[in-house]
Amino acid sequence: MAQPGAQELQKADSAFVAGAYTPAYQLYRQVLRQHKVASPQMLLRMAYVQDGLGHYPAALYYLSMAYKRQPSLATWRKMAALARDRRLTGYPDTWRQDLRLLVQRYYYPGLQVLLIGAVAGGMLLILRRRRLSRGWWVSYGTYLLLAGVYLLRLAPERAALVARPRAALMSGPSAGASWLTTAAAGDRLLVQGRQDTWYRVQWQGQDAYIRTQDLLLVQ
Repeated sequence: MAQPGAQELQKADSAFVAGAYTPAYQLYRQVLRQHKVASPQMLLRMAYVQDGLGHYPAALYYLSMAYKRQPSLATWRKMAALARDRRLTGYPDTWRQDLRLLVQRYYYPGLQVLLIGAVAGGMLLILRRRRLSRGWWVSYGTYLLLAGVYLLRLAPERAALVARPRAALMSGPSAGASWLTTAAAGDRLLVQGRQDTWYRVQWQGQDAYIRTQDLLLVQ
């Protein structure tokens, strides 16, 4: 069975290779909207077109989507360079970010290995529970604890981009809360949760709130 949007995607790829960037982008966007199909290569090409047109918030959004699907140092460096040129926040270019990239790249394979180990270890303990000493149960409990830490502490970040210029960050989920700062279109924030029409985000090490219509989640 052909992949949904395969024909449109083929046309878009041909147009992009031929240098017809605007028609290619329109076809890519159609595939994304109608079929929810978005490969990293497709998203990088969409970002390339938008960057060439000077639409840096859109370029950053597509780069972010590509990075989420396939964490890449080159993609992150491009995002960081665009953000630096526009004085945007949320795109650290440090060794800690490079380390996080490695963790994100191998997070799901690592999690799969840990879960398989947990299931196999649990079955072994159940089958041989009368023959194994208490130390085995303690070791298995420690393994589950470490697996939980891996699951919770190293999970990929839930990022979002500010969609509108001069979006207000507030101290609480209310228009009457204290104003903290104004975010620029393209600023990257980490989403911690949602309350009514507000997202709770991380800003300078503290919780802040921004209206849902002012933020675009990276899907």
